[in-house]
Amino acid sequence: MKVLIVKVSALGDIVHALPVLAHLHAVHPDIVVDWLVESSFAPLLQGHPLLRRVIHLDTRGWRKQGAATAVRGSWAVGRQLREEKYDVVLDLQGNSKSGLFTRLSGARKRFGFDSSQTREWLNTLTTNYKVSIPPECHHISSRYLRIARDAFPGETDVSLCGPLPVQDEAAQAISAMLEERGLTPGEFIVAHYGTTWETKLWPLDRWLELAKNLVVEKDRQLVLTWGNNVEKVAAEQIAEACQGRAVIWPRGTLQELVALLAEARLVIGADTGPIHIAAAAGTPTVSIFRVTDSLRNGPSGDKHIRIQAPMDCSPCLRKSCDLDRECGRSVTVDSVMNAVEKQLA
Repeated sequence: MKVLIVKVSALGDIVHALPVLAHLHAVHPDIVVDWLVESSFAPLLQGHPLLRRVIHLDTRGWRKQGAATAVRGSWAVGRQLREEKYDVVLDLQGNSKSGLFTRLSGARKRFGFDSSQTREWLNTLTTNYKVSIPPECHHISSRYLRIARDAFPGETDVSLCGPLPVQDEAAQAISAMLEERGLTPGEFIVAHYGTTWETKLWPLDRWLELAKNLVVEKDRQLVLTWGNNVEKVAAEQIAEACQGRAVIWPRGTLQELVALLAEARLVIGADTGPIHIAAAAGTPTVSIFRVTDSLRNGPSGDKHIRIQAPMDCSPCLRKSCDLDRECGRSVTVDSVMNAVEKQLA
């Protein structure tokens, strides 16, 4: 049995789809699974023991070179998929792009969301097994698992976090970097300020106060990760608030980020990729949710504490809002610090 998973983006959503791998291999130990994903996220999946192959898309690069390049690139990937002769395709994305490659695969059985759940209606024209998601499947990973269980029935006790193993080469690199910086594996805390939406951010001044409490008052080892220049500047300000005692981690590969987060005692952040990676790698988390739903998107299980903004309108899924400042400040430093202390106890 040969299966293709189509989940092309984004980072957190790809991590949320990993439990599907565990289910497929539990019900069919000899199953062969490939994954179609955007090239920028492919390193996260490369070398995963439950995958035979990771197939890359570069739609952003194709579009930059013009429509003709995008068409040629899409057709080339489609031909590659057809040559594999997949028995089943699981479209976990639910938009037009994923639908295109689901259809181009030529697979006889193509599972995806029904019309009430797809992100773009054109997707429903590309699948021939449309899965209805019941209300009890509220968590995003449960939604993906519902499609997998429709395609491959069977009761499996699958965690909603991971599996996301650490690659040996990345683990060795991170081990050496931790030693160079005097950090103890299993003892340091990772804090990640950034998110993809401004309305997901926890205010910087709150981060400064939290970090100062952890490092200056509690003498904790703190590592600050970042993904772009804005986040790097924020990390520098947080480190300054800690009297320079926090470590600003150099930006590396996705595999190295997985290895770093797997070695942490705790990871703190908003609704952002590193939080979901940490949970999938087995590390406890404290996560802050404002406009998104912690019960739908947050790390699941006893190892994780999710804090939802105490606003009547939260979660609202808004990328801009007149109440943005009030919403951000509604999550207090004390509430986050209490959660951190509970995790460290």
